[in-house]
Amino acid sequence: MDHSVWKGSHSIIVDSDAAQQRRMPSLASIDLNLLVELEALLQYRNITHAAQHVGRSQPAMSRALSRLRGMFNDDLLVRGSRGLVPTPQAERLAKMLPSVLKAVREMVNCSSTPRDMRWKATIAMPDHQALILLPRLLPRLHECAPHLDIVTNPLLGCALRRLEQGEIDLAVGQIGAAPPGFLRRKLYADHFTCLLRHDHPVLEQEWSTESFAELRHASIVSDSNDRFGQVYDGLFELGLSDRHPIVVSNVLTAAVVIAATDLVLLVPHRVATRIATMLPLAVVDPPVQLTPYEVALIWHERSHRDPKYHWLRHEIAAAARPGRNAPDAKSIGEETE
Repeated sequence: MDHSVWKGSHSIIVDSDAAQQRRMPSLASIDLNLLVELEALLQYRNITHAAQHVGRSQPAMSRALSRLRGMFNDDLLVRGSRGLVPTPQAERLAKMLPSVLKAVREMVNCSSTPRDMRWKATIAMPDHQALILLPRLLPRLHECAPHLDIVTNPLLGCALRRLEQGEIDLAVGQIGAAPPGFLRRKLYADHFTCLLRHDHPVLEQEWSTESFAELRHASIVSDSNDRFGQVYDGLFELGLSDRHPIVVSNVLTAAVVIAATDLVLLVPHRVATRIATMLPLAVVDPPVQLTPYEVALIWHERSHRDPKYHWLRHEIAAAARPGRNAPDAKSIGEETE
């Protein structure tokens, strides 16, 4: 809209839209340091003191004030009887600056600790790993990061793709080597053992390869095609595989079935001893040599350098330590961190 302004006997046409555009600088041309200097100027209302506060010289601060006046098309600070006095525009800016600068500082600083942050982490892990890790991990997290929400997901199918796309943040399971773009940290190694009901007839016999092979097994179904969630699938290679195992959805369900039947369940030793404290089960080493069981933590490089996930990985590693005398989590081999 055009406005006519009378000055003397002459009429001056002012294009208000064009004038507004001239007054508003491009965001790309703004030096954010000027806002820090403006904050100091509005706080001290003294060029020398403001310069000392931000570590600038007095002439440099004077030049900054001149640039700020041009940026906002306002004097901002004018001389009064007791020093510099803010203009109405400067008073409005003084109310806005703290929240604006706080947001910018948080954006570039990333110094917030897990205790101060409210965030969520989704961890994919099979139920038998949750049984081992969560009772030790969750109290640590509650103390150090009370506003962190942990969501566990027992489904490990397509774990690598879900890590890459951010559907999950971490995965716990078996994986020998991290593919390109992924990183791996060994949590612990274990050996396999057998769970049987405490009064199983086989316990009164000689425990041999033959007696073990004659037992009917419970098997845990896995939804994973990339071997994350397997408990053990090597019996077939040894010629000891039950042709018709009882397949159940998770380890705890299998353990309840084992306690009431003559089935046997092959699980990592730490899992077996944990379950045996809750159910009337016997823990017996198998009479054959089985491949050790290694549990690893894996994540995508998209979250590798994020401080909060770096901290969370450290806490998971600490919770996975087998005992008090184990090395500190920082010394456990995190090959790529």
